Amino acid sequence: MKTKQTAAKATLTVIALICTLLALFPLVWVILAGFKEKTEVLATPFRFLPTHWLGVNYADIVKDAAFREAMLTTFGGALLFAVLCLAVNAAAAYVFARLEFRFKTFLWLYVISTMFIPSMAILLTSFIVVNKLGMLDTFAVLVLPGVASAGSMFFIRQFYLNIPLALEEAALIDGADRMRIFTSIFVPMSYPVFVIVGIGAYLGYWNSFVWPTMTITNPHLFQIMQYLATFRSERSTELGMLMAGSALSAIPTIVLFLIFQKYIIAGVKISGLK
Repeated sequence: MKTKQTAAKATLTVIALICTLLALFPLVWVILAGFKEKTEVLATPFRFLPTHWLGVNYADIVKDAAFREAMLTTFGGALLFAVLCLAVNAAAAYVFARLEFRFKTFLWLYVISTMFIPSMAILLTSFIVVNKLGMLDTFAVLVLPGVASAGSMFFIRQFYLNIPLALEEAALIDGADRMRIFTSIFVPMSYPVFVIVGIGAYLGYWNSFVWPTMTITNPHLFQIMQYLATFRSERSTELGMLMAGSALSAIPTIVLFLIFQKYIIAGVKISGLK
């Protein structure tokens, strides 16, 4: 029996290592490609390691003021977007989970129905709306339109439905109002869920390309994906710098995952239980 268990663990370990290597291969290749000459990145036959290790690509991309500005603008916007997304969707989730009011069921079905509408289907109408509001080429057009999310609201609401009513009733008896109950009881208990929703919002903002391209023409507001896209047209010969910039742009996301990995695992367990 012990032999079988050892063999099973060894097999699972090997499978996990293979999956890890396959998942990390694109990132490792991009990092190494940043050390290659511009003619070697897509050269044939394929070479995984650089023939000559060049650090100039990373040095040049870091010296580029436009790259630094795009990184800072995108990072700040992503953090602001994640915070607003948590605040708005958590408050709405609490209302739908705990409060009773007229047309609650209809409004909840209306909110949930938006989950089944592809974002690309409303892209043009969304552009018309922000244009009429005079939001083009502003920081607000990058952050505000996507703050309210039916998926995030649904996920947080499912968590709130499983919080014991006794906690809320005790707080009401002690004289706490709904806002105090939400901020003092529900929010502190929601850290694992907030991490999952916040990371999802952060990644959605960080990786967005179509919406910023449609709404932003001011180079000082360029997002990191817009900046990297300039290498496909204006700087198509600087592939080494493109790979270096792509590798560096992944660092903030990797650092966030390392910091919040404990809460991410806890959030995944919670999502599985729901």
